Amino acid sequence: MRATGVSDRTKPWTARLLAQAALVLIFATFGMGAAQAERRLALVLGNAAYQNAPALAVSVHDAQAIADKLQGLDFEVVSGFDQTKAEALATIAKFAKQVRGADIALFYYAGYALQASGKNYLMPVDAALQDDSAIDFETIPLDLVLRHMSRETGVRLVFLDASRANPLADALAASSDMEARSGLAEIPIGTGDTGSLIVSAASPDTIARGGNDEPSAFSAALLAHLGEPDLSIAETMNRVTADVSQSTAGQQKPWIGGSLSTDVVLQKRKDSPAPIVVGEATPPADQGTPPAGAAPAPAAADRASFDAALAKLPKLPSNAPVFFDIPLKFGDPAIDNRSIAQLLQGKPLFSPIEGLDKSVWDRECSGCHQWTKQLLCDQAKTYVPNPDMVVRLKHPLGTQFKAALRNWAQNGCQ
Repeated sequence: MRATGVSDRTKPWTARLLAQAALVLIFATFGMGAAQAERRLALVLGNAAYQNAPALAVSVHDAQAIADKLQGLDFEVVSGFDQTKAEALATIAKFAKQVRGADIALFYYAGYALQASGKNYLMPVDAALQDDSAIDFETIPLDLVLRHMSRETGVRLVFLDASRANPLADALAASSDMEARSGLAEIPIGTGDTGSLIVSAASPDTIARGGNDEPSAFSAALLAHLGEPDLSIAETMNRVTADVSQSTAGQQKPWIGGSLSTDVVLQKRKDSPAPIVVGEATPPADQGTPPAGAAPAPAAADRASFDAALAKLPKLPSNAPVFFDIPLKFGDPAIDNRSIAQLLQGKPLFSPIEGLDKSVWDRECSGCHQWTKQLLCDQAKTYVPNPDMVVRLKHPLGTQFKAALRNWAQNGCQ
């Protein structure tokens, strides 16, 4: 936390640190924990009032209940109910713009879906699926949402209540050569992904028990257990699976795929002791006196964890300030002797979005990065109080580039 505004930049560095230290004491006094709060963002979509298929009884009700539950668990929620494809894409785009840098990104969907040639597609309320081209123009690939969720996020949680009998999928398969069917195909977890959990209401290639006009056993169980105090997400899924199996007499079992390397707990008990803010509000030893216009050091960071993360930062060959338009040595031969501005017009070293086909990104393409100087500055500023993000999350131009971005942000993004 820090005071903002033009006048803050004119204060001496020591004075600003004293102000930050005061804020540390305020936060500690009121038991608010570390100043850098965990950022949680959720996308919730629910469709029931289909125009060309039988309406669903409870999917929008379930989605609204999930959205309310997540808001109570400190999630920012982007939601859409009974949306056409155009409306749903706009909602997903809004989520995609906001999710970058989130500690936890979550997606919940309730409605019709289908699989075709091993891929899964969500069905907006205006889908008709009368010919092969409808898959491209009337549905939303699940992969589209998953790719955007992977953009510099820490943990990704996906819950799909979409294993319903889909009459339009059956009609499409009967009237074309497309291998379309109800139920979801197995969703692969990307190689090297250590932060995803994907849960479907039923096993791959199977249909959820009960009719489409009956309550969802899966969403009911999810609502009952999601966010139980001190319960890890892994144990939450164990309880959800047990509830679904019991309520369906063993005829339905959720599918769980994941690669979480750490426990995720969405809610701590209210009587749990608040985190202790430790240390003095002084700049890290190797950071020195910040240049003019630099972003200040984090105000109420846990010194032990902050210093440990700082020690892991890759070192640039020079301690000189980084500028947007001046070429520099990054310490990586693949990008050395070019400026940040030049690199944004070039070719990424690897996929900017997890799972993206190589033919899409492995080429010179200035539009692929979708960065302006201001957007890049906004992202780089998040690395200053969170040095762990430099090494924890991938960037298409590599870790050395992210280390340079952090230096650039400390230099006021000049």
